[in-house]
Amino acid sequence: MILRGSRLVLCALLPADALRLAEIARQPEVARWWGPVSPSELEEKAGDAQVVALAVEEGGELIGMIQFSEERDATYRHATIDLFLSASRHGRGLGREAVALVVDHLLEARGHHRITIDPAAANHRAIRCYAAVGFAAVGVMRGYERGVDGTFHDGLLMELVRVP
Repeated sequence: MILRGSRLVLCALLPADALRLAEIARQPEVARWWGPVSPSELEEKAGDAQVVALAVEEGGELIGMIQFSEERDATYRHATIDLFLSASRHGRGLGREAVALVVDHLLEARGHHRITIDPAAANHRAIRCYAAVGFAAVGVMRGYERGVDGTFHDGLLMELVRVP
């Protein structure tokens, strides 16, 4: 799968991308929200049948990763998204473009009507990005994830719903 935007190309994550993505994930501005990610974990994502992991490229340079997974049970059918980009690319609208490309794919090509994303409640930059694509806050999930400091932090459940 290849998704093309005005500035980005999203394409299948390859095991060879793992080292560069692990470097990006170690950047303090990224690690704050993602925690440590090893190259082996990223290599596994490249072959995971449950998650579609895509490399995010700008001008042929690998700048991050976006992934989605799908609940296929017809009663609860929806998809969920997660991503990280190199800190050098923050604040330029590239996250918004990457999310919009995946949202369009999930709505149009995959037939979803509901997509969720769950940033840290304190990650205001990410929350603004997702809201700009059309996600709305549903509620705060208390003590949702363990942060890099070892304590549990709140998450914000956001969803984008297109009622059929």
